[in-house]
Amino acid sequence: MKTYLVGGAVRDKLLGLTIKDRDWVVVGSSPQEMMAEGFEPVGKDFPVFLHPKTHEEYALARTERKSAPGYKGFIVHAAPNVTLEEDLARRDLTINAIAQAEDGTLIDPYNGQRDLQNKILRHVSPAFVEDPVRVLRIARFAARFDFKIADETLVLIHQMVAAKELDSLVPERVWQELEKALATPQPSLFFMALRKAGALESLFPEVDRLFGVPQVPKWHPEVDTGVHVMMVIDQAAKLTDDITVRFAALCHDLGKGTTPADILPQHNGHEARSIQLTQDLCQRIRVPKDIETLAVKVAEYHTHLHLLFELKPATILEVIEVFDGFRRPERFEQYLLASEADFRGRPGYEDLPLPAINVFKQCLLACQKVTAQPFLNAGKQGPAISEAIRKQRIRLIKQIMIEAKTN
Repeated sequence: MKTYLVGGAVRDKLLGLTIKDRDWVVVGSSPQEMMAEGFEPVGKDFPVFLHPKTHEEYALARTERKSAPGYKGFIVHAAPNVTLEEDLARRDLTINAIAQAEDGTLIDPYNGQRDLQNKILRHVSPAFVEDPVRVLRIARFAARFDFKIADETLVLIHQMVAAKELDSLVPERVWQELEKALATPQPSLFFMALRKAGALESLFPEVDRLFGVPQVPKWHPEVDTGVHVMMVIDQAAKLTDDITVRFAALCHDLGKGTTPADILPQHNGHEARSIQLTQDLCQRIRVPKDIETLAVKVAEYHTHLHLLFELKPATILEVIEVFDGFRRPERFEQYLLASEADFRGRPGYEDLPLPAINVFKQCLLACQKVTAQPFLNAGKQGPAISEAIRKQRIRLIKQIMIEAKTN
């Protein structure tokens, strides 16, 4: 029985990155022998065991054979005579098919180290096409490491798209990969990799339709709505690690991909479509409800931050209430971050001052200080108290806006 460190742990070590999880492959053993050594079986589809002390995963070397559509349609064969090279051959990418022996020796039968050095994502074998999740994974790796997909691998992905292999993806798995992609330093690389591979239209048609749609107003001749949204999600990634904000940034302009050209120049003419398409996307890939809720509201209200000094005090209060600013000020902060990312997602705006953010926060703070007690003391009751609080908040917002415009 021999054990080897495999997969992401070896890859990240070679890249000089922090290793979070370590996976091991065991060659020349059997389930009975593993359990005799104190390992705890946990695998359902293939033999995986937890180490009795470290609790790290140890999987028996195995081969896989496609038996049905989808990423679960495989027949797994694990036996003592399966070699390390055979086990590595079933992995998706060469950079993930490197093993390290106990003495530190690297086993790299598919030249993964070379591809790491050249920043290339390349499939190990033609069996890559058998698992549609790999399309999402390779795009995510492109975003995480800023690597390019090999030309021959792009050909395989185009074949998978044409064969409608991506149609068998489980919605929750699509969200899982998207969530991880949004957590990368430059999420736009995920979508651009999918677009280059011809898979964006199949996986995220709402995003794909944005490319080629003129951005109104035209800030830059090369920046269409698709490019703008890519810039926005990258700006969101710079502003916050919050996936909820990053997803809202992705969805904020989805309606522009299906809105008639004669409506686009009108302010907010695409909002209703953005709301509907965001809801459709969230339902299709099972986005968590809290994340969906913010994205839908940001799609409707993101321009209110840019136009703050043109808004009526009652409208400003409405935005604060819509984002539950009094009970959940962190929710209002998420709205501000997503809207700021939209502002900065255009050439030349990346580092411009945005005084509306601080003014909006001042409005919230002033409104938070308004309580019911003074109105109770004045003898008001029931709905009259709520109306008095509302009017007082509007007066305070009006005063703040007058002062902000004066300064």
